[in-house]
Amino acid sequence: MSSCAAFTLIEILIVIGIIVFLAGLVLAVSGYVQEKGKRARAEAEIAAMSAALESYKADNGIYPRDNPGNQFTDNLNARSSTNPANYQNASLYLFTQLSGLNANQTPISGAKSYFGFKPLMLGGPRDANGNVTSVTYIRDPFGNSYGYSTAYQNNPNTGYNPTYDLWSNGVPTPTPSSSPTPTPQDKWIKNW
Repeated sequence: MSSCAAFTLIEILIVIGIIVFLAGLVLAVSGYVQEKGKRARAEAEIAAMSAALESYKADNGIYPRDNPGNQFTDNLNARSSTNPANYQNASLYLFTQLSGLNANQTPISGAKSYFGFKPLMLGGPRDANGNVTSVTYIRDPFGNSYGYSTAYQNNPNTGYNPTYDLWSNGVPTPTPSSSPTPTPQDKWIKNW
């Protein structure tokens, strides 16, 4: 009589169960890792734009602030504005000042470039190849507009810094219930 080595049904089910368990762990961790990667990228982009803003100030004596007729940067209240859709005008203004380009990405006469924006950092309509045709805002890793405000320079109750506020809303992360309840701004990635 010959004996065949084979797996029993129970052994196969145990192996399948272990594989399913490990796959579940990998999927759970991958979402967390992607979120952390986006947050790290947003922190790096804010730090790089902040360095460019310092260079801009060294050359011009002030941080980029739109003229009194437009009021995009002074009207954006960093303390109360939580909707990234409201940031787009100020974000576009920051793009033009730091890049030296207009919304169509052509050079502005006499403007200096302080920061080279990567294509993924630009928000706006895209062509068939995925290139932005007209920049409408600086895009954070979460797909929203970065916030940029100089409101504190006019009124200390509307901003956090007397210089400028630069932030990304990120994606809200669940927090344990505690007192006091954190505000949405506590979860932002910011320069203050």
